[in-house]
Amino acid sequence: MIMTSPFDLTGSLALVTGASRGIGAGIALALAEAGAQVIGTARTVGALSATAEAVRDAGGSFIALDADLSTTAGARDLAKRASAVGDVGILVNNAGIAQRAPAEEHSDAMWEEVVAVNLTAPFILARELGAGMLARGTGKIIFIASMMSYQGGRNVASYAATKTGVTGIVHALANEWGDRGVTVNALAPGYIETDLTSGAHSDDERRHAFQERIPLGRWGTPADLGGTAVFLSSPASAYVTGVVIPVDGGWLVR
Repeated sequence: MIMTSPFDLTGSLALVTGASRGIGAGIALALAEAGAQVIGTARTVGALSATAEAVRDAGGSFIALDADLSTTAGARDLAKRASAVGDVGILVNNAGIAQRAPAEEHSDAMWEEVVAVNLTAPFILARELGAGMLARGTGKIIFIASMMSYQGGRNVASYAATKTGVTGIVHALANEWGDRGVTVNALAPGYIETDLTSGAHSDDERRHAFQERIPLGRWGTPADLGGTAVFLSSPASAYVTGVVIPVDGGWLVR
């Protein structure tokens, strides 16, 4: 008798937003390596070329879609085009931005852009694609939270607010959809070497200061999120919903 792995995603179709680099690219590759067909998005299709190449080099399947998630129309359009590819059974709401400024100088425009991309678009995608999952009686939705979901940070009021809001959406949808076959969870990355954190990890003094607090003794990489993303996307997590899993090298317990 051939036993399949509970982490096997063969036959699944996954949508990963913000897949051109960083955490999104790492998760897209991990899901593909586990057997999923992956739809990756970025503002332009050309930005996805490196991720597409990495996935295909690993023997996976990758479809690139452009998406403007700064508008509600853009989010709804992406959901429609992704659904035209097939039944999306895994949604990873990864795309996100940050605007840095002291709170007293944080403009309305900065606030509205971050809320649109980090909070409104992920909810719309979950709502639109979640409807299909509910109709089929199965689905996996993963949001990307943050250490700012637990800590306020400095000069990132809109980012902290949206990442805290993400946890509220996760809890609400898990309550509503859990008994209908759809699990909803989140990953909370710690300090990962990406473009978003380049200001800290490219400065030797700041890099060392952060690293000293991390029990594992190093900054994370996008690949460090892959295993947990596969777990939350797979049958292995069938009894897990409504949780935010820190992938932080132990940052929160220090």
